Amino acid sequence: MPRLTKRVVDAIRPDPGGRESFVWDSGDGALKGFGVRVAPGGTASYIVYYRTKEGRSRRLVIGRVGTLTPDEARAIAGDKLKDVAKGGDPSAERHRARREALTIAELAHLYLAEGPAAKPNKKASSWATDRSNIERHLKPLLGRKLAGSLTHDDVVKFQRDVAAGKSKADIKTKKRGRAIVDGGPGTAARSLAVLGAMLEWAAHPDRKLIPANAAKGVKLLKGGKRERFLSEAELAKLAEALAAMEGEGRLSSTATAAIRLLLLSGCRKSEILSLRWEWVDVERGVLRLPDSKTGAKVVPLAAAAVKLLAELPRRGDHVLPAAKGAGHYTGLQKDWERVRARAGLAEARVHDLRHSFASFAVADGNSLYLIGKVLGHKQARTTEIYAHLADDPIRAVADRTAARIAAAMAPAGERDAAKVVPIRGGRQ
Repeated sequence: MPRLTKRVVDAIRPDPGGRESFVWDSGDGALKGFGVRVAPGGTASYIVYYRTKEGRSRRLVIGRVGTLTPDEARAIAGDKLKDVAKGGDPSAERHRARREALTIAELAHLYLAEGPAAKPNKKASSWATDRSNIERHLKPLLGRKLAGSLTHDDVVKFQRDVAAGKSKADIKTKKRGRAIVDGGPGTAARSLAVLGAMLEWAAHPDRKLIPANAAKGVKLLKGGKRERFLSEAELAKLAEALAAMEGEGRLSSTATAAIRLLLLSGCRKSEILSLRWEWVDVERGVLRLPDSKTGAKVVPLAAAAVKLLAELPRRGDHVLPAAKGAGHYTGLQKDWERVRARAGLAEARVHDLRHSFASFAVADGNSLYLIGKVLGHKQARTTEIYAHLADDPIRAVADRTAARIAAAMAPAGERDAAKVVPIRGGRQ
């Protein structure tokens, strides 16, 4: 290959096998280590190859072909090689300079673009949530700060500012859509968790984009508990509202079925709305979900849920089809807001239907372990939010046990008169 000239460079073509390829400067007046790298996509760049004084191989990009002439790129490469001869490392110096100038906003862009490759098991829905927190909280409050100079105090202040509502906004999302960005301790804690994960990724030895994770050691704020469980009386009001609104033509049968299925199955909203008929096994009374928040799982169904599913018409692949076009029903939130207003349940959320399923299970004396299995919880501590609902059954066990002990310890003359309270599963 002759010396790299404009004619030679213009004639370079991508590798037909789709591999990265190189064309090196050679012939009279050539500069050793200077060349052109052609990416699989066809992008060509001038590079210089060298070894540091420690013997490490480096490839430094000089610039894109077309933005520099071969002679201009050769001159820059020559200067870089002179620095190497003096013991320098131009590639490391450039990386250090870029790292020092990297802002939080720029780091966030890199994290969202390259992070999924480093975390292959993290779900796309989780990345979408991270992006939302980054765009709505991290960038507005920290975006202009240099990532490498972020301090522990900066992170503490960030969480405090989000909690105080300093990132609140009313954002137009679609032609008629809007997103209300709120603050509060729960939002602040979630935003800090995203920031911490991003900084940990950036500080990893493979990247070294920042010297350290400044979020380490910062305690997450505790959000206010939003547990809401519908009572039997409230469920009766809900049932009346559903029947009335559907009868008046103000609520579709699909919306009614969605709300009833959420109550009867304890499933998450996304699991019910995206449910496909191929995942429903009516004969065995289970849902075989190929994916969920906690991965693939089998959901046992109560007889009432099986009956409801068996009675639903099959109008396509989805159990709850969209009113128009392909896909599944997506209007649950708006429909739920109208239903809860009719039923007088102003503060109830869609997710509270799942909480209510669990609360009734606890009230019936079932173990948290088994309830967690039905709900699809991977970790026991997730189910522990319902532990306080079991106070009365636990107290009843204590009362019955103490009564037996007291009877056994009573004086001989009083034992026969003592009332022995039976314990379920025990022997008299």
